[in-house]
Amino acid sequence: MKNYLLTTVALLVLISTSAQNQDKLDTIYANEHKNVALFFPEAISQGITGAAHFVFTYNREKQQHFGLLQAKPGRESNLLMIGANGSVFSYILKYKKQLSRLNYFIPEAESIGKEKPMVEDADKEHHHQRGLINNEEYYDRFCHYLLSKKQRIGNIKKRKYGIILSIENIVFNKEQLYFVIEIKNKSSLDYDLNFLKLANETRKKGKKKSLQRLYQEPVFKYNLPAKVGKNQTAKLVYVLPKFSLSKERRAILELNEQDGERNLKLKVSHRFINNPN
Repeated sequence: MKNYLLTTVALLVLISTSAQNQDKLDTIYANEHKNVALFFPEAISQGITGAAHFVFTYNREKQQHFGLLQAKPGRESNLLMIGANGSVFSYILKYKKQLSRLNYFIPEAESIGKEKPMVEDADKEHHHQRGLINNEEYYDRFCHYLLSKKQRIGNIKKRKYGIILSIENIVFNKEQLYFVIEIKNKSSLDYDLNFLKLANETRKKGKKKSLQRLYQEPVFKYNLPAKVGKNQTAKLVYVLPKFSLSKERRAILELNEQDGERNLKLKVSHRFINNPN
């Protein structure tokens, strides 16, 4: 029984000591006879004490991770340390004649915050989102304007299955190409769109010439319909980043029907891409 009690007491002391060691550091003791070393997870940018009888010294010319603390008798004060990466550490300082601890290794988890809140990235994201909204508003207005114009760039048209796919205009504006597209349904059935894609491909020359096709992703689509009813016409605009084509390449506008086989491919010469309105 005696051995059991001794073991239990020893265990409780061990648990208590361990718990104390894991407590968050909030008070640092110092005196005038010894240097107390503080080691921080960041290099020290600024170290400020709240009273003159506490002195915290650190390398002001070459930022280092440690500083030395001394104190004279007096009322308690505080230490504020700002790290090179903006982390802030704050502690109560007290004078003590006999010191039981001379070195403090301070973990990053004890930082109470940042000198500059992380709003800069948030502001950038806000401005980015605002920029996207502004771009979309501009695209919307300019696309609406283009559809009201009667300007044409040439006779770029494909007719098949009673469906007429044409590019009415290609306009360059502010580093973007605007493709004004018309889909006319002269058939007796509604036309449900699966997709409308624009690509550029190598022009075939000879039987052994391989075909390479690269799809161009629009940054904005205006008035794209899900369906073009029989005897109806839909006009829309695709906005793409500016690009040009060599003589060996051409653009392809692909119209694909959902749950149907009335698919069209409209070939567009490099001349129209490289010389927009």
